[in-house]
Amino acid sequence: MTGPREVLYDIPSSLIALGLLVLMLVAMGLAWRIGRRSHRNQSEEGRSQTTAVQGSMLGLLALLLGFTFSLGLSRHDTRSTAVVDEANAIGTAWLRTDFLPEELRAEAKADLRRYTRLRLEAAEVSADQHQRRARLVANAEAAFADLWEQASRHAATAGGPAAVSYAAALNDMIDALGARDAAIERHVPEIVLFMLFGTFILSGAMLGFSSGLAGTAPATPVYLMLALIVLLVFMIIDLDRPRRGLIEVDQRPLAAVLAGMQQK
Repeated sequence: MTGPREVLYDIPSSLIALGLLVLMLVAMGLAWRIGRRSHRNQSEEGRSQTTAVQGSMLGLLALLLGFTFSLGLSRHDTRSTAVVDEANAIGTAWLRTDFLPEELRAEAKADLRRYTRLRLEAAEVSADQHQRRARLVANAEAAFADLWEQASRHAATAGGPAAVSYAAALNDMIDALGARDAAIERHVPEIVLFMLFGTFILSGAMLGFSSGLAGTAPATPVYLMLALIVLLVFMIIDLDRPRRGLIEVDQRPLAAVLAGMQQK
């Protein structure tokens, strides 16, 4: 399952943050020069208006940062929950293979191990390896098809509550697969990120213009604040990328299920 290709997703988070910092510094430097030229001709009312607009821009930036960070963090939590849900669904299906007759049980367990291994490998493939991940997902779907065929065969020959229970576990397992893949492809809308970047650059320009009007260079705390904002933007982008970057979704629940299968 793949969504529409996004402009920013294939660009490393560090390059986006660095480019944003450079653009902000350029905008602040140009605005500072404009402010210096207007220093002598600007009235006190004009300076007050500039200060008010600067405060409003920084407030809007803070609002966008908080909203975008919350959105990115909630998407990350959803992906983490989806891993746990899929691991639980696979674990339940594994336990219910004991309901199968002896001639089907070993085959079902082998296919379930293969399915779990492929799902874990697909989760660990980086985002730029599209073909490898697609191949792993296709192989996992083939393994599930084998499991479902076995369950259908058992239901047709034996039936009963055990067959229904095992089929229900497989159904929950494929539902968990779809929910997890959907969560992986769901990101913060790029229009929100572009609006955040634009507000950040304009805020830097307003800080430079205000300093130019005052006849001084931007103070050190201004640069520290901008560096902190860039770091926060980097974290937002990294949170939004489940298969690349520094912040990754924990795959240990799925790995623990696979480890338990291999011991039996």
